[in-house]
Amino acid sequence: MDYSIYIALSLYFLVMGAGWALSLLNVRHLEAAGGAVPPGFEGHVDGRLLERMREYTVEGSRFALFESVFGALLAAAFVVLALRSYDGWLASFGLPFIVHGLVFFMLLIYAEAVLSAPFSLYRAFVIEKKYGFSNMTASLWLSDWAKSLLLTTVLGGVLLGAALWIIKASPDFWWLWVWGFFFAFSIFMMYLSPHVIEPLFNRFEEVEDPALKERILEVLAKAGITVAKVQKVDASRRTSHTNAYFTGIGSVKRIVLYDTLLKRLDNDEIVSVLAHETGHWKGRHLMKGVVLMEAAALAVLFAAWLLLGSGLLEELFNMPGSSFFGEAVMLGFLAPVAAFPFTPFFSWFSRRHEREADRFVIELSRDPEAFTRSLVKLSKDNLSNLHPHPLYAAFYYSHPPVVERVREIRKAAKQWTYR
Repeated sequence: MDYSIYIALSLYFLVMGAGWALSLLNVRHLEAAGGAVPPGFEGHVDGRLLERMREYTVEGSRFALFESVFGALLAAAFVVLALRSYDGWLASFGLPFIVHGLVFFMLLIYAEAVLSAPFSLYRAFVIEKKYGFSNMTASLWLSDWAKSLLLTTVLGGVLLGAALWIIKASPDFWWLWVWGFFFAFSIFMMYLSPHVIEPLFNRFEEVEDPALKERILEVLAKAGITVAKVQKVDASRRTSHTNAYFTGIGSVKRIVLYDTLLKRLDNDEIVSVLAHETGHWKGRHLMKGVVLMEAAALAVLFAAWLLLGSGLLEELFNMPGSSFFGEAVMLGFLAPVAAFPFTPFFSWFSRRHEREADRFVIELSRDPEAFTRSLVKLSKDNLSNLHPHPLYAAFYYSHPPVVERVREIRKAAKQWTYR
């Protein structure tokens, strides 16, 4: 083995190890501090519930850590021990460039789907069942898995095939044209998904409570937002977790409420949750997020164009004569190394938008206590971690920790009162 590959492996495991260390730090912090009732949660959680919250987070985090370590070791073993043989084996068939690429990557995608299935099964049928969240049946899980694999085959095949055609047709500028195609395709999927993709997995119905629906539409009207539908989804078929979200864009934009959410929150609390989601639309957070992600995607594709075919990857991994697809795998292996330093920035960017949407609840619903009640209830129902380590939260949390959110909303509400 050439010494250069040790550099790649060292960088990879240095970054992965940093992520694992943060996860362990978070678990140990929770084990030490998780027995204390945080400010704002007095009278809502007791010692028994805190213990259950702690156990759920610790067990889930440890399993996720094991899964991550397994995946990292498997990826390293494949790149070091099997990639050269796999690349050479497929090259021996003399397939056309696009067909070669489709076979090369789809076989890897299928292998990943099979290898990740046991982890998904354990999470759904052991951890989530143990804590009363999973309502999944074996037949439903298998159906979801098969549908997901079919969608991956169809949509992934279209995206990959088109990208390979562009790469072959424009060797010098494919990074720009591929980026443009992916962006256009993502916009198209925002229109298509509510009508074609989402109904494959769930049943959507109009919210039955006319009073609730009217209040939701009134809140949206205050913000100048119109939606095509206010719907509920049969999430309880799979999970007891709660959620609400906007989906689609333009004329197909709609609000979707989990049926579990409708059962656990009162109308004031539901409206406050939707006021928060409305704050994202009013603040143009979706557009800002898209701009940031697309800028990052363009930079990544440009960097990929510079590296692929340059010979640097072949030299680093000591695999001369690798195909374009083999080099793409090498590049993908190193992607976490390049992405890790930017992780806290993207998390901060998301948390900033969440804080803005939280403040918008005060302005729009004028009932911040209903929103704080909903956050407390949802934290209890979802067994959320009320004591994340600050460094872990800074790196990975897309939302501010819930205790911090409750405190900031109440503080902002007091300031709003005296304006």
